[in-house]
Amino acid sequence: MEKKISLPIDEKVAESLEIGDYVLLSGELYVARDAAHKRLIELLDQNKKLPFDITDQTIYYMGPSPSRPGNVIGSAGPTTATRMDKYTPRLLNLGLKGMIGKGKRSKDVLEAIIRNKAVYFAAIGGEGALISKQIIKSEFVCYEDLGAEAVRKIEVKDFPVIVAADCHGGYIYDEAIKNWKIDK
Repeated sequence: MEKKISLPIDEKVAESLEIGDYVLLSGELYVARDAAHKRLIELLDQNKKLPFDITDQTIYYMGPSPSRPGNVIGSAGPTTATRMDKYTPRLLNLGLKGMIGKGKRSKDVLEAIIRNKAVYFAAIGGEGALISKQIIKSEFVCYEDLGAEAVRKIEVKDFPVIVAADCHGGYIYDEAIKNWKIDK
């Protein structure tokens, strides 16, 4: 089922999503990878505020390539989500509602998604050039010294994703194993 969703995502929207839903996201979201996540957690460990309000936000695990003249951003494909797993439960507990990446998530992340009524979306790896066309605005938020790993705020229109883990305990990777009788 295809759904169009405006960002940010709240609990009600997260509860309406189920694994396998095709979703077109429009609105603002943040971009951050592991180096930025590490710095965000370090701030929290020091009892400092995050550089942006994480409540109801979605983070896209992506490291963009430099943009060509006339383009908002370069190739914008997803990064493997497991690289953020050690940081994610804490951010979900603070109100993060959505994540976009590729690949599986840890048991701790899946439990935090359920507990916090959040959602994990999968973006298609290898489609970075096509995905970048759905990004209509990009600006640095913090950690510009990290280059491609800096935190950015981007605006997207009809950004295509699939619900890979929902707040009801659905997890597309487990379902694929059951449905296709794939050995673990």
